[in-house]
Amino acid sequence: MLKKTALNAEHARLGARLVDFAGWEMPIQYQSQLDEHHAVRQGAGMFDVAHMSAVDLHGAGTRAFLRHLLANDVAKLTLPGKALYTCMLREDAGVIDDLIVYFMREDWFRLVVNAGTTDKDLAWIRRHAASHGVEVRHRSDLGILAVQGPLARDKVAARLPQPLAQESMKLQAFQAVAQGDLFVGRTGYTGEDGFELMLPHAELVTLWQQLLADGVRPCGLGARDTLRLEAGMNLYGQDMDEGTQPLESGLGWTVAWEPKDRDFIGRAALESLRGRSPRKLVGLVLEGRGVVRAHMKVRFANGAQGETTSGGFAPTLKASIAFARVDAKAEGTCEVEIRGQWLAARVVKPPFVRNGKNLV
Repeated sequence: MLKKTALNAEHARLGARLVDFAGWEMPIQYQSQLDEHHAVRQGAGMFDVAHMSAVDLHGAGTRAFLRHLLANDVAKLTLPGKALYTCMLREDAGVIDDLIVYFMREDWFRLVVNAGTTDKDLAWIRRHAASHGVEVRHRSDLGILAVQGPLARDKVAARLPQPLAQESMKLQAFQAVAQGDLFVGRTGYTGEDGFELMLPHAELVTLWQQLLADGVRPCGLGARDTLRLEAGMNLYGQDMDEGTQPLESGLGWTVAWEPKDRDFIGRAALESLRGRSPRKLVGLVLEGRGVVRAHMKVRFANGAQGETTSGGFAPTLKASIAFARVDAKAEGTCEVEIRGQWLAARVVKPPFVRNGKNLV
């Protein structure tokens, strides 16, 4: 039986088309995926992401533990509320998950992990936390709501209690503030400004209904995917997984190599690939008509090859775009095979769109 978020009845009431996503019944779209996409780029849209999980880590040794567990270095987090994007790796550098870690206090860090990886993430974290005396708490009592777009922060702040509303509006990107169980982070997965909020499930439903009354557009997973692809953001299970490592997934920037004596899990395997990864992830823009999807063949003028990992029509650009994992030596003109035909594509460096602006 599929799991349901606290907002499931709201989705049904609004006529959303519901699908199985990582074992959860989630809305793929409400009326128009295209309209939902543009609502986020131009105004404010909201996403039920309560299928994702918050995991709280407590204890005096939490920072040292996370410096060993994660490829990015939480030593960078010195200001309470500051957040960091990172990968959690196996010993062979395969990506177990990509996640956000928030530093709230020296004895409290919060992770936000993906829905489809929650169980294995918790098992991995608990396995390694035991020797550090770190308490691992899955915050299944909390739901997550993402509100994104140029008008999103004002819309949310109008519904938050004081003084949390004032503090939230002062947040810089990748910062968070908490008041009791209400947690507000200036983060997102769309390439637009906005908040991701964590709060008890009953309060999540109330806030959703308030924002709906305020004109914030409900958006499904379909729009979330086109937005994140335009924003150049990886999707776990497509653009990286346990069979790939960060350097071939466009995530080398999330690996903190300094200091050299920080022995994070997967470091030795990554060090052997540093500067000589056999593959790389690139962005593609299709030059003509057609739609690029995942798992399409890619070839280059110099004989290098590869395959798309994510792809689709980009509503903001009015063009088809994709990520492709290709040979590291790939250069020259590029083509993608679509329905037996090789079509020209332009290689670009993601992101394709940020804050509503075409970057390619």
